[in-house]
Amino acid sequence: MVTSGLVVRSYSGYYYVDCAGVMITCKVKGHMKQKRFSLCTGDRVQLEVNPDKADEGMITAILPRRNYLERPTVANLDLLVITLALVQPDFSFLIADKLLILAEAATVPVLLVLTKADLTAEEQRERIAAVYRKIGYETFVISSKTGEGIDALRKRLEGKVTAFGGPSGVGKSSALNAIQPGVLRTTGEISTKISRGKHTTRYTELIPFNGGYLADTPGFGNVLMENLEPEALPACFPEFRQFEAACKFSPCSHTHEPVCGVKDAVRENRVAPSRYASYLSILEELKENKARNRR
Repeated sequence: MVTSGLVVRSYSGYYYVDCAGVMITCKVKGHMKQKRFSLCTGDRVQLEVNPDKADEGMITAILPRRNYLERPTVANLDLLVITLALVQPDFSFLIADKLLILAEAATVPVLLVLTKADLTAEEQRERIAAVYRKIGYETFVISSKTGEGIDALRKRLEGKVTAFGGPSGVGKSSALNAIQPGVLRTTGEISTKISRGKHTTRYTELIPFNGGYLADTPGFGNVLMENLEPEALPACFPEFRQFEAACKFSPCSHTHEPVCGVKDAVRENRVAPSRYASYLSILEELKENKARNRR
């Protein structure tokens, strides 16, 4: 029988595929091994189910992807949830913007979650949230301690394939457990079953979460910009687009050019100064990476 399903994890050459709620353990068919292919968690695949063993099958094709993150490796995310604390540690515009660029470059839908609202004055949290809401990024302000914002976030994520990204200590674990109590225990149990510690995760896996799946994404706190070309960076700042028509040169780096619509917008506070500062910092980082790779 030929059917299709979602790859929820892989291990030692086996792929575990969810087919309408039935888990099928699969290997890759021979003709696919002879071609160059990159099968990863989150892929939707076509498979042939073993007529003698309904829980075994062979993957015959990878269906077209909607999006793809290279690091951590996962495909077809419905949402990337960027999680950052308002305080303890203090909110970092640069880290937030780097993670947003990661999503923009991979064309992954994204929303921002600001945690520890109970420790922050309303004026401060709204000031930060307003920067991103003005651009068009959906932004939730939550407190796992008081429950503020949790119900709304749970409803927004219901039925989605979601990844949470952000540095350690920002309250990701508390937020996840507030949305679905025990979800992190499930993560640990799965890691144990396939004989690897939960703190040495190498492969992304999808865990049942809130009617959909949570991508257990290793190393998502370390934002690496090395695969992005400096020339591609402006496109990752969506608020720049409406002002680029006023730039004298195309393409424009929005740095040293004498006539630049984006720089004018920054001076007029139509582009947040924090966003432009992040842009300049990240652009310099990308240029340094490119120069280093040429050596």
